[in-house]
Amino acid sequence: MTVKNLADKLELRAKDVLKKMIERRMMMNINTTLDTETATMVAREFGADVEMRSYEEEVVEVESTATQEGDLVPRAPVVTVMGHVDHGKTTLLDAIRKSRVAEREAGGITQHIGAYSVETKNKRIVFLDTPGHEAFTLMRARGAQVTDIVILVVAADDGVMPQTKEAIEHAKAGGVPLIVAINKIDKANANTERVKTELSDLGLTAEDWGGTTVTVEVSAKKKENLDLLLEMVLLVTEVAELKANPKRSASGTVLESKIDRGRGPVATVLIKDGTLRPGDNFIAGSIVGKVRALIDDRGNKQKEAGPSSPIEVLGLTGLPQPGDTFQAVDDAAKARQISVIRKNQEKAKTLGARGGRLTLESLQQQLSEGGTKELPIIVKADVQGSAEVLADALSKLGDDRVKVRLLSSGAGAINEGDVVFAAASNAVIVGFNVRPDRNALAMAEREAIDIRLHRVIYDVTEEIKKAMAGLLDPTIKEVQVGTAEVREIFKVPKFGAAAGCLVMTGKINRASDTQARLLRDNVVVHEGRLGSLRRFKDDVNEVKNGLECGLAFERYADLKVGDVVEIFTVEKVAAVV
Repeated sequence: MTVKNLADKLELRAKDVLKKMIERRMMMNINTTLDTETATMVAREFGADVEMRSYEEEVVEVESTATQEGDLVPRAPVVTVMGHVDHGKTTLLDAIRKSRVAEREAGGITQHIGAYSVETKNKRIVFLDTPGHEAFTLMRARGAQVTDIVILVVAADDGVMPQTKEAIEHAKAGGVPLIVAINKIDKANANTERVKTELSDLGLTAEDWGGTTVTVEVSAKKKENLDLLLEMVLLVTEVAELKANPKRSASGTVLESKIDRGRGPVATVLIKDGTLRPGDNFIAGSIVGKVRALIDDRGNKQKEAGPSSPIEVLGLTGLPQPGDTFQAVDDAAKARQISVIRKNQEKAKTLGARGGRLTLESLQQQLSEGGTKELPIIVKADVQGSAEVLADALSKLGDDRVKVRLLSSGAGAINEGDVVFAAASNAVIVGFNVRPDRNALAMAEREAIDIRLHRVIYDVTEEIKKAMAGLLDPTIKEVQVGTAEVREIFKVPKFGAAAGCLVMTGKINRASDTQARLLRDNVVVHEGRLGSLRRFKDDVNEVKNGLECGLAFERYADLKVGDVVEIFTVEKVAAVV
């Protein structure tokens, strides 16, 4: 708070407080921001006690005192779907919202938190689809913080697995009610009784066995018993009496953030209370902004987002961290002030962490003592949440012989700065759903920096584990055939959209052994095959560097001007130990 804020709180004139400061040889004016220590000391001088409270808590406190009992209305429940990898969480959500999410995920494993709104019996339910692989513990824990009910998906043919237990622990830790969906009951080897036995061993006894845990047997594939599952969600919600005040300023949690070309920084926010509108000022963690537009889970612009709404917010000045609190504010100046303080705190934290960075002397000392060796890693991913989770998963790997040391992690394409950092610290760069830009690639080849690119998080952790154990499989190496830049988009009946391109490097061809990839800001948007390649009006198999061509992807039409099409082949190279 500023000197003026403190004077107002103490019900004193600002000049009296300033006088006290001068007596203590502190030269300040009424707009100077005080740290907690100074504010506490001055308040005590005037006989007042100080209680610390975050900015969000203060806003909530002020708002709640102004809330009339009649302003509170029932809000939609926020449901998180949890469970073991490949037990059918995304397929279940798909069946519920009648869309196709699972097919778009690489390897069928969910990579980012998705938030979807579903209508049933004139009531709304909001679903969070948290990724199910154990590497996502961090994201899943975050899912449990913002959720009202957890649906635990257990495959009837597979039973309780490690991540199932993990999900139960998260739900219990968050004090969140649990509904068990026993999935895949259509399979021949399904055994629901075994699942119930395993669950009761973990303290979750089914209602039909005399316990309190609601269990529903479903088949996501055949869409069986889904209505019953939704009914149970509404029943549990009624007991919880979830309420919110749509008249107050919006508050919520940041689920995800990324930089989008043409739209700038974008955050997916779950509004828990209040209503958010375009034009509202807000603070999310240490980032301030003004809402430029609100976009719902189906890509439509909205004029407002009420309680329990997952919404994409445009108009940020930077990327907040997933899990940060989001608060709409009236006083933009105050928000900016808070932002500066939080950024300074973050900076101090990182500088403190950097103190332990490895130097050549300490490494030499470790080796001479026959101590541990280290594997330094730099992580880059397409969105902040994935970078964070991947960094967390990798830093947990390691044994007595080799320790994994995470040097940095962030969102965005692999750039020259990352390669310079890797060269200086002799590190390996791990890219998830991103590609190195042209300069970075050239420099990495020159400096012989190892860049590992993946699209499934599980593969990254497996590869690092094997590298540490010296058991690396033959590496799959990509050989770039050519790249082309999209200059114009045309609507075509057969493919939906075709791109007019200029071949920038190598050649673009449609050979049977080649694959095609679409990059937007060096982030992988789509991987597949070319459905058509033309030069003027003729179908061709190859177009060389410097020439123009028209091309279209098989079963994919979301093309934009400025995108880059990359043609590549895949070769297996024996691992060198």
